[in-house]
Amino acid sequence: MNERYMDILTQYDLTVDTIRKGRSGFVCETDAGCVLLSEYRGTLKRLEFETQVLTAVRRAGLDRVDDYISNGKGELISVGEDGVRYVLKRWFTDRECNIRDRREVRAAVAQIARLHQILRHIPRDEEWSLGSIVAEPVQKEMERHNQELRRALNYMKNKRKKTEFERCAIDSYHTFYDQAAEACEGLNRMKETESGGALFLCHGNLDHHHILMGDESVAFIEFHRMHLGRQMRDLYYFMRKVMEKHDWNVSLGMEMLAAYDRILPIGEEDRKILYYLFLYPEKYWKQINFYFNANKAWIPARNIEKLKNLEMQLEQREEFLSKIR
Repeated sequence: MNERYMDILTQYDLTVDTIRKGRSGFVCETDAGCVLLSEYRGTLKRLEFETQVLTAVRRAGLDRVDDYISNGKGELISVGEDGVRYVLKRWFTDRECNIRDRREVRAAVAQIARLHQILRHIPRDEEWSLGSIVAEPVQKEMERHNQELRRALNYMKNKRKKTEFERCAIDSYHTFYDQAAEACEGLNRMKETESGGALFLCHGNLDHHHILMGDESVAFIEFHRMHLGRQMRDLYYFMRKVMEKHDWNVSLGMEMLAAYDRILPIGEEDRKILYYLFLYPEKYWKQINFYFNANKAWIPARNIEKLKNLEMQLEQREEFLSKIR
């Protein structure tokens, strides 16, 4: 291990037993448990926000979250001799959630509901004025993505000699773009006629890489995108990853919703938000966006396959959408 990292660790009241590389830093086994040392490029205010929230989460009974540890001076950021800033956080050695295992998926979703339930009851602090704490409205992001889709279509249609990827993208464009437009319009109507979804604290990047499965418990890590927003986006993001892996298996989708609903009931408005989030063809947009910002003369065969798979999964995906509408 580099000496500069060892120097940083001496700033903490810990006895380090073993060290290994991992997760963009160093995982250390200490007398106080497992910790992760990593470089930090954010602001102190952001760290204080995360620490305040995660301390409240732990006090509310959800102990397995990776909150930050102060050094011997009581500071959250430690600075090396080279001026580089570091943070130390509690860490877990459990494996990532296996999204191919239905039992694990249901357990993870239930724990997401518990996390959301706790986050809803954490009082807002007047000092939470950072731009990163309030999320951009999802419909604004959709509008931007829709513009990108239209721009990409015009580019592809104007090409004389089209690749297989471009032909596939054009053939399926209107099917997916119509869904994209409907999702955006639906969320905009909700904003005009309803409260548009209450804003609560959200994890912000809740995929299976950030949900760790222990023998009897679930841990959540990496809260650096935590913000005030719609908690349904957390649930949608995790569920979409699972559904894609399972070819939009309807029964599994309903099992996940039921597991969440048993802990934190999904109201009518949240269900509408969830419907529009799932309606938006995010995977299609990602493929088109990758194409438009990459070397258009050569698109990997894997990307063509992904585009074709989206068309093959349309019927199952639409059946799932009909169940949650």
